[in-house]
Amino acid sequence: MRKLPHYNNFPVLIVLLALLMMWQLGAMNLNAAYILPSPIQIFRKIWDLRMPLFTVHLPATLLITSIGLVLSIVLGVALAILMDVSVLLRKCLYPIVVGSQTIPTTAIAPLFVLWFGYEIWSKVLVVILITFFPITITVYDGLRSARHDMKELLLTYGATQRDIFFKIKFPCALPYFFSAIKMAIPISVIGAAIGEWLGAQSGLGYFSRRMMTQLDGAGVFAPIVLLSVVAMASVALIALLERRFVHWRGES
Repeated sequence: MRKLPHYNNFPVLIVLLALLMMWQLGAMNLNAAYILPSPIQIFRKIWDLRMPLFTVHLPATLLITSIGLVLSIVLGVALAILMDVSVLLRKCLYPIVVGSQTIPTTAIAPLFVLWFGYEIWSKVLVVILITFFPITITVYDGLRSARHDMKELLLTYGATQRDIFFKIKFPCALPYFFSAIKMAIPISVIGAAIGEWLGAQSGLGYFSRRMMTQLDGAGVFAPIVLLSVVAMASVALIALLERRFVHWRGES
């Protein structure tokens, strides 16, 4: 018997449609597009400004996000492995990793602009600052989740620490790694936008700030919508990769 298709996303679409309708009605009643533009006005603005948005500002933000996220992954995974390998390194690095997140991003980002100018690296540093922490802590927890009895069993068969890492710790940490990436992607987009807002010559954050100076509410929301779509699409792609490489998740 053929199984009926599952409509798992149908409730989400209904809720999203209801929220958009409420937003549209509220914006129409307010009748102040510079404060609260309607979804139709925002999508019309995206279409009208599609050339600068999709050919200049969106690629600039994606470049910053990609570089910052890749460097955060390398740094976060390296720190997680070092803390897992050595107790001394964990005691030295863990407080620094946690303390780095107490620095307000809006306070440190202007300093990055002063140090590195309006080039790409000042924004990349903002992305790294706010994304490497969840990657480091989550991957570290994944490495620590490996069962001790399995490690002791491999040791009795003469396994090395390298064998234990790749046969036990790495598979245990892989689901945590994908979860960390799914958390870091939206944060990286926010970090890139903050950096561009405070000092840039291109990018969606810069575009949004420029539209705000012109009291163009739809222009302010247009790059925000694009950022949300990019983040959701990226998280969906990572979820597909997770199902491909972590097929054992949920199994005993």
